[in-house]
Amino acid sequence: MFRKAMGNTPWPFFFATHEPHHTFKGEQQMHEIIWHGRGGQGAVLAAQILGEAAYCAGFRGITSAPTFGPERRGAPVTASTRISDEPIRTFSQIECADIAVVLDATLMGMVDILGRLKAGGLIIINTPLSAGAHGINGHYTFAHVDASTIALENRLTIAGAPVVNTPMLGAVAKATGLVSLAQLEKGLRKKMPQERASANFAAVAAAYDKTVVVNAKEGNE
Repeated sequence: MFRKAMGNTPWPFFFATHEPHHTFKGEQQMHEIIWHGRGGQGAVLAAQILGEAAYCAGFRGITSAPTFGPERRGAPVTASTRISDEPIRTFSQIECADIAVVLDATLMGMVDILGRLKAGGLIIINTPLSAGAHGINGHYTFAHVDASTIALENRLTIAGAPVVNTPMLGAVAKATGLVSLAQLEKGLRKKMPQERASANFAAVAAAYDKTVVVNAKEGNE
């Protein structure tokens, strides 16, 4: 399973090796994902759960780590996940990702999220709105789901605020095909108590079903 990296790394940084797996859309060996959220939304935990699920899926190289300093509730934060068919030898921060996952759509007006996403990359946003409403043009594949509503429907809240990190994992699975729902469920059960994992998985599955994906070549909705 995951092992903590050795050395002077100041954050929990995990990696794993496993037998080979397929590649995302058959185009590349390494998939670099940046999670954008706010302190307290669980971006780091989501990155770790995706890594666990990718391990279950059979990928040989996986890393998961926070990108910046300690989370302050409400402040913009990022986390990263690297998933590879081969062992990973790169441990630097991700500068320009293949996939951006946005837990809070208001960050689109505060953080240069598209500036850290490769041309033709995939952006997945917690929003009921279309790509155009967020200033995203047809050069990016766009996926969206109303994870906030799904969290509330499944009674996933902290201090009244919806817990959106786990529903967004369902959106990632739907939009990328990198991991399955069954693999995400295993990842959840590795990181959470069983009762809590079951409640979160219901939201993951609901988000998977409701995620809409618009390919770059199709343009905006």
